[in-house]
Amino acid sequence: MSDEPIQVSIRILDKDYRIACAPHEEQGLRESARILDGKMRDIRKTGRVIGTDRIAVMAALNIAHELFQLQKSRTVDGGEIDPRLTLLQERVAQALAAEQALDASGERV
Repeated sequence: MSDEPIQVSIRILDKDYRIACAPHEEQGLRESARILDGKMRDIRKTGRVIGTDRIAVMAALNIAHELFQLQKSRTVDGGEIDPRLTLLQERVAQALAAEQALDASGERV
């Protein structure tokens, strides 16, 4: 599979855009555009924000706020909990314990 960028056409708030991305990122780009389009349409529908630029800024702020809240909810006592990190720490601890047991028994690998 080629890593050469491809041109992807997306439509956000009735305007077409061509964006370059890696082929394996196309689906994510399309989904991101769909989410952004939905947020911008919701903001426009309220009638309180006028102008595409202002609607885009409000949508970006809303998305950034959601991301911040998500990151904050994944943090406990200042440390992020990542299941992969926890699993890796457990594996390292097991490997060290096994090495210490071998050292204690006098065996060499």
